[in-house]
Amino acid sequence: MTDFFIGLSPVYQALLAGLFTWSITALGASVVFFFRKVNHTVMNGMMGFSAGVMIAASFFSLIEPAINMADSLNLISFIVISIGFMLGAVFLLISDKIYSFFERKRNSSVNNQKKRCMMLITSITLHNIPEGLVMGVSFGSLLYQITGNSLISSLTLALGIGIQNFPEGSAVSLPLRREGYSRGKAFFYGQLSAIVEPISAVIGALLVIKIKYLLPYLLSMAAGAMIFVAVSDLIPESQNDKNKNLITVFTLIGFTVMMFLDVALG
Repeated sequence: MTDFFIGLSPVYQALLAGLFTWSITALGASVVFFFRKVNHTVMNGMMGFSAGVMIAASFFSLIEPAINMADSLNLISFIVISIGFMLGAVFLLISDKIYSFFERKRNSSVNNQKKRCMMLITSITLHNIPEGLVMGVSFGSLLYQITGNSLISSLTLALGIGIQNFPEGSAVSLPLRREGYSRGKAFFYGQLSAIVEPISAVIGALLVIKIKYLLPYLLSMAAGAMIFVAVSDLIPESQNDKNKNLITVFTLIGFTVMMFLDVALG
């Protein structure tokens, strides 16, 4: 199975990684069949771990390879990386504003169950598109065999995004269940919110492969996007817990795991 995956083109690898993260979302949505709610500290620990993975991945799997690629293309690396990083953050900022807009619309329409449902699904779906692009860029860049980038780091990145997706799936299905939807429908809408990830992962991989000079920009954009997600969403949300020190330890463990895999095996 390992040899089969390694032998695939980066586009197919990105597709499978996107399908994996979608399946974790579906797994998170499936808790609606077993629980009415999930332990708050467990959820926060998972978010903290994912934040650590993303922070480490943003440098070891994305920024460092982007610098190496920019140098090999005779580009001014610090300018390219700075532009790409900020563009990634701005892209996520705009996505976050759209997400917040739909959240406000959802909360102001408390008497319209169907509208609340669609707003919730749409907002989470918009949130998942950049994550799929990040994965696609990471796998697509493997074609160029850049120093600092490896299949292990791309797989670990997909794992970190997948872990983050677990609470997102339940964040859709559990509220819908509380609003009166059947368990089956709540699960369906919960997993549906991540179906865009394999699609956007393929798009990200194709962009990298077709336009080589975009690669350092796209890698650094992905890094900016990941730092934005970690700082804006995952860390504040995970720290909303009485066991803040424990959650911080999970974040440090996530960073260490990703750093170890990148440095030791990359």
